Amino acid sequence: MSDAAPLLMEKDGPIGWLIFNRPEKRNAVGIETWQLMPDYAKDLAADDAVRVVILRGAGEQAFVAGADISQFKDRRRNMEDEAEYRRIGARGREALAALSKPLLAMIHGYCVGGGVSIAIGCDIRIASDDARFGIPAARLGLGYHYSGMEQLMALIGPSYTKEIFYTARTDWSAQDALRMGLVNQVVPKAELEAFTRDYALTISRNAPLTLRSAKASVNELLRPAENRDLPMLDRLIADCFNSEDYQEGVRAFSEKRRPEFQGR
Repeated sequence: MSDAAPLLMEKDGPIGWLIFNRPEKRNAVGIETWQLMPDYAKDLAADDAVRVVILRGAGEQAFVAGADISQFKDRRRNMEDEAEYRRIGARGREALAALSKPLLAMIHGYCVGGGVSIAIGCDIRIASDDARFGIPAARLGLGYHYSGMEQLMALIGPSYTKEIFYTARTDWSAQDALRMGLVNQVVPKAELEAFTRDYALTISRNAPLTLRSAKASVNELLRPAENRDLPMLDRLIADCFNSEDYQEGVRAFSEKRRPEFQGR
């Protein structure tokens, strides 16, 4: 990855890639990365040829080894600076969260601090057997925002969340993460990219409108019942049944062939 940009976007058939591109810093994320994220996410969302998006880290050492601590002195000096930094970061995270397409994290090496936050914002996490996880907030004395903690707790539960924060360990193994429910799959490092690509291709062959509806349903059902937008989910379900893809799926099943979905 020779491009100097801290975040790269690539497209390969039905797969879109977002690549954290600071291997010399173990892909530590700085404010520049979050500034690039909304435009890239918007581009991938608008491209109908892209069915699945994968996040990965450049180089051999890390997915994302947290926030760029070298920026703390100038960019996060106090609560006022932190609020501005968080605003920019939130725009990037919200752009990823708004993607209606399946979002996968391909994790190798260090996935620490902000790297964990990015990974749990994805729909599916696939890790290599060399992956290492942790959130060392208690070693830095920073206040970890409750929105990120809520997201982690929804995934792995309150007990594991407390253990991760209390110990501030950064050596939780891939198998530890699998046991907690932090990742979906663990594969040998040499097989990670091929496995993740094949997994994404399998997803990409399914009906895009059904995938969109399923993702929205899961996200809404994680909200408190009184805050769920059920009419929106009803519209997405209706879109599926009213689509050409539904007719194609039924025909293909009857004809014992693979359906060719168009997303309409």
